[in-house]
Amino acid sequence: MVASIPLQWLDPRDPSAPFPPVEQALREPDGLLAFGGDLSPERLLRAYRRGIFPWYGEGQPILWWSPDPRSVLYPSRLKVSRSLNKVLRKKRYQITADRAFAEVIAACAAPRRDGLGTWLGPEMIEGYCRLYEMGHAHSVESWYEGELVGGLYGLAVGRVFFGESMFSRRSDASKAAFVALVRHLCRWDYVLIDCQVASDHLNSLGAEPILRRDFIEVLDLHCDARGRWEAWGEEHE
Repeated sequence: MVASIPLQWLDPRDPSAPFPPVEQALREPDGLLAFGGDLSPERLLRAYRRGIFPWYGEGQPILWWSPDPRSVLYPSRLKVSRSLNKVLRKKRYQITADRAFAEVIAACAAPRRDGLGTWLGPEMIEGYCRLYEMGHAHSVESWYEGELVGGLYGLAVGRVFFGESMFSRRSDASKAAFVALVRHLCRWDYVLIDCQVASDHLNSLGAEPILRRDFIEVLDLHCDARGRWEAWGEEHE
């Protein structure tokens, strides 16, 4: 029998304290690695570079995860259905980037009919907004007749984009934003989009599982590469 390793507590007073090796993450629940710490920009950026992300609910301490397998999307393998392609050709939505980051993350945090979305509490929202102000986090927005109807946000580290959450108030609005993002990442030589955990929504767009060790290998190779974000803030598509 293999002895279990207790979860490591991260001291919130020391944002430079190291995370435990991702190989120590639990199998059940899949990927739970550590708890505690804070959501300072320094700690968040170090976490993402190591394949770790925070996810916790109200009343819980900050929980840090690194699941195995990992859901990812290679930009060159994007799948666009015939019906979605029709929406994109008609330019039903105006797509922008970094125009409404705070509004996008607030919409992602709002309760939804499926009960998801409420895990994004004020502390997490503040942490990602700080990363946006520093130029590490980005949003893509879908607009319909001047109204924000869909979008997504995530982090850019080197040539890897770590997707965090998306929302949609009209049919295909979040997918339109996602397709615009992926097509730009292809042009900017990004190698991978982290989708964290599998979902039917992202699987339909081409997301696939890879082993955590392969995911970490990609991060080691490309998170220190120079990214290209010169087109952010301009209209997309």
